[in-house]
Amino acid sequence: MTVNATAAVWSGVDAGFSVDTLPLPVLRPGEVLVRTELATICGSDLHTINGDRPTPLPTVLGHEAIGHIVATGGGVTAADGQPVGEGDRITWTIGTACGTCRRCLRGIPQKCLSVRKYGHEAIDDHWKLNGGFGTHIHLVAGTGVVKVPGHLPAAVATPANCATATVTCAARRTKLTADDVVVVLGCGMLGLTAVAYARDRGCTTVIASDVDPSRRELATRFGATAVVEPQDLAATTSEYGADVIFELSGSSHAVRSAFEVVDLGGRIALVGSVSPAPEISFEPSGFVKNLTTVVGSHNYRVDDLVEAIDFLERTPAQQLFADLIPAPYALADIVQATKIASTGGAPRIAIDFKEISS
Repeated sequence: MTVNATAAVWSGVDAGFSVDTLPLPVLRPGEVLVRTELATICGSDLHTINGDRPTPLPTVLGHEAIGHIVATGGGVTAADGQPVGEGDRITWTIGTACGTCRRCLRGIPQKCLSVRKYGHEAIDDHWKLNGGFGTHIHLVAGTGVVKVPGHLPAAVATPANCATATVTCAARRTKLTADDVVVVLGCGMLGLTAVAYARDRGCTTVIASDVDPSRRELATRFGATAVVEPQDLAATTSEYGADVIFELSGSSHAVRSAFEVVDLGGRIALVGSVSPAPEISFEPSGFVKNLTTVVGSHNYRVDDLVEAIDFLERTPAQQLFADLIPAPYALADIVQATKIASTGGAPRIAIDFKEISS
């Protein structure tokens, strides 16, 4: 029986990664121990590695992951209310939610007053395996659990609990409908997901914009009905403008352009601006008279994760999503993997654990 795990422990920009042996936890009620199947390197991981995001240390980075349950602390149920147990293939929410605080009760559990986020917290005596870059991950109580169908490819399912669920949450918050004209700003992993999800929801006009021509070409393959360079966006939207705009790049210029092309009564979801960026300014009366709605959308609820898995299971773009992730690296090659991820050559770089004995 396995008594230890192997994890890539991050100790800061100067010390970097060390691949260490860590003991498996003694589970408390409501907790789950998962054997990691696949993990992907998200942009926020790279922000931490590059020193652009403060993160408590030491920690195990990584939050996009799937795996199989090894053990539970008893009485754990999935989002559908069904019990989970040994062998179940699952994904989980990026953070915990108590369910009783003011924020949880107001429908924003991702901002729970006692939230603990995977890949973003310091290791402590009980919670050592707190990120996805390890053979095992320790899910603490309050984590939302969603079962993953066995036939869904790992490369498709792994980004669900960050990229995909973030998009489904933004779509819910903007009340996306089939008759909306949609603009997607930024065609990385989030943007390509937004294009495919808008088409899945029945939207017949989905315009994607990115500075990178290769990303624009990818957006066409994912279902964009038009792709444009940012400077041509205004000329490409409909006669009236866009009903729903997903800003996923974090560029201040892109945020500004969203306000310039939104239609009367349109909705803008600001998703990409997760780090400080140059300020933008605008004259407010036009947006008042235009009845513009602007929502910030960060992380997601467990029902958004359920919808993310459902979408990935039904989308005809499954193979396209799988192709966004090239052959995975071994955990021992975590430094090389993160360097490759930083080049932006692929939307996601993956780590698998097949070579590490279970």
